[in-house]
Amino acid sequence: MAGIAGRGTRLGWVINLSVLALVILWLIPTVGLLVSSFRDRDQISETGWWKAPFAVEQTYRARVDAGGAVAEGTGFVITGNVFEAAGVGSGQVTAFGVTGRDPAAFAPGDMAELRGGGMLTVAGDGSFRATSPEEFGRRGPSIYFQAATPPKFTLDNYRRVLGADAMDRAFINTLTVTIPATIIPILIAAFAAYALAWMEFPGRGLLIAAIVGLLVVPLQLALVPLLSLHYKVGIGQGFLGIWMAHTGFGLPLAVYLLRNYMAGLPRDIIESAKVDGATDFQVFTKIVLPLSFPALASFAIFQFLWVWNDLLVAKVFLPSTDEAKVMTVKIADDLLGSRGGDWGILAAAAFTSIAVPLLVFFTLQRYLVRGLLAGSVK
Repeated sequence: MAGIAGRGTRLGWVINLSVLALVILWLIPTVGLLVSSFRDRDQISETGWWKAPFAVEQTYRARVDAGGAVAEGTGFVITGNVFEAAGVGSGQVTAFGVTGRDPAAFAPGDMAELRGGGMLTVAGDGSFRATSPEEFGRRGPSIYFQAATPPKFTLDNYRRVLGADAMDRAFINTLTVTIPATIIPILIAAFAAYALAWMEFPGRGLLIAAIVGLLVVPLQLALVPLLSLHYKVGIGQGFLGIWMAHTGFGLPLAVYLLRNYMAGLPRDIIESAKVDGATDFQVFTKIVLPLSFPALASFAIFQFLWVWNDLLVAKVFLPSTDEAKVMTVKIADDLLGSRGGDWGILAAAAFTSIAVPLLVFFTLQRYLVRGLLAGSVK
């Protein structure tokens, strides 16, 4: 009875749990990126995203205003709160010090000797009292302290990304690059795939093998020679050049995917159309192309995502001016800087840039599996 069609296998629950585990593992980096996009920059540098709901222990430096000193007995006293002086809101002081080399030398409530003379004490709630037998001078003492501050979630990262200069121009440039770089290889590959699938000519097998071989060639090897060729033919760095580059890099996969799908179409339909007098062009445009829409949509998703998220090819084939920068280059050059260590900005930029690809994916995702599985079974 276990082999009857429609019956579940005994290991069905194992398969379901395995799929669930894979989905969770796949979502963990995305969830971490989403959480980091709303976190404060300083807290990101101290703890991982999984500790975002908990207090973060950080070291701060507070400069005390000497103008608040008042005479008391034979000396002068300054009182206040280290959180207000450091501009960090509120928290719980866990240790303090009078030098940057040892910011946690004293526990809250202890008395510490100031370097210029006098004493300092800091309470757990951040209130401090600094005393000196002489006036503090123009600059008050510096207080170093460690404090457990509550978690901070902010929209500043998104405001910085969306409010960056010329970001709207970069968004338009990204669409200008991505849409033609997706359509052009589909148009070329569709004709080539039909010819390889349904037309007989010498060397067809070798041509198919060459296309499969091109799938494993790293595009990094072709960047410099291709850019040199662009300058020789007169297109140089510009939108036309990057359209041609993405077309060349995307054609092997497109031809391979579409050829497998078209070769699996019913032969009777093609032969009946040719018996009725249809030309190859008519068969291609009126029969093969409409039936191949799932494969076309599958490649369109891959190509759109690849071109939209591309940084390397855009850096090579586009000028470095603001008028030609796409979103990935704009984020990498102007927002992250040379070191790229601002994780909050990077996370917010990532979620801002994936809005359009997600729209494309969910619009065409029903065709994705059908197109990828084309030609796998008969």
